[in-house]
Amino acid sequence: MKKNMGNTDKTVRILIAILIAALYYTNIINGTLAIILMAVGIIFLLTSLLNFCPLYTIFKINTCKISKK
Repeated sequence: MKKNMGNTDKTVRILIAILIAALYYTNIINGTLAIILMAVGIIFLLTSLLNFCPLYTIFKINTCKISKK
C-alpha cells in the first residue's frame, strides 16, 4: 500500500472520528444513525493510521505531498 493521504487529510479524519465518538457517548446520536456514524468514524480512524484510503486509489486522488528534489 502506497501512502496517498497527507497530514491535513489525516488530521481532519481523526477530528471527525473523535467528534462522532463524543456525540455517541453523550447520547446526542443513537440508534441506527449512531451505528452508521460509528462505523464511518472507525473507518476514518483506520485509514488515518494506515495513511491509505482505498477510495482515493479508485478515484486517483493523492493528498500526500511528494517531495521534489
